[in-house]
Amino acid sequence: MRLVGLTGGIASGKSTVSNLFISEGFPVVDADVVARDVVKKGTGGWKKVVKEFGNDILLENGEIDRARLGHIVFSDPAKRQLLNRLLAPYICSGIFWEVFKLWIKGSKVIILDIPLLFESKMDQQTSPVIVVWVDPETQIKRLMARDGIPEEQAKNKINAQMALDQKKTKANIVIDNSGTVEETRLQFQKVLSQISRPLTWKEYALSRDGIFLLLTSAVVGVLAVRKNLP
Repeated sequence: MRLVGLTGGIASGKSTVSNLFISEGFPVVDADVVARDVVKKGTGGWKKVVKEFGNDILLENGEIDRARLGHIVFSDPAKRQLLNRLLAPYICSGIFWEVFKLWIKGSKVIILDIPLLFESKMDQQTSPVIVVWVDPETQIKRLMARDGIPEEQAKNKINAQMALDQKKTKANIVIDNSGTVEETRLQFQKVLSQISRPLTWKEYALSRDGIFLLLTSAVVGVLAVRKNLP
């Protein structure tokens, strides 16, 4: 089984590339979706967050006001780190469960769409690692347009994350999303050929079919030995 790491930065266009993988039939585990699930009302993650940040972050229906919480953590590095520590175990467990369900279905290549791939050290579990990169000026402009915020606020949000240039140095594959969608699509097609290459023996051994083959071979071997015993 091949676990492909996909990451980027805010407004870098990672979701665009993620959707391209989906359109090609690849299963994608989206860490943002998992993160939303682990803080739903009544969950363990919800209880941890409310305990630390108080009831002021709750909506009338009891769900967490993600916009309000986001504003708090983006403006305070210590609180942002606290939130990451609180939710990391729940998010990692959620991602593992999603991967396991896809493994059961027989998926051989799975895309892990994780914004904090390097920060959470999950890049060590994925190969190759793809970083969706944009130049700083484009990133700021896109974030301002997307969220309707002033330049200073956009810069603060960007600076709250690991720099894209730093992520770029850690990547196996870089997709430059500074240009048009068509230019990104052309780069994606080249990446697709790398992702779609045949599994290595190690990757195959970790797939459902590989495990089944190993177990079958072991059973056949045991039966053959017993048959030849006097």
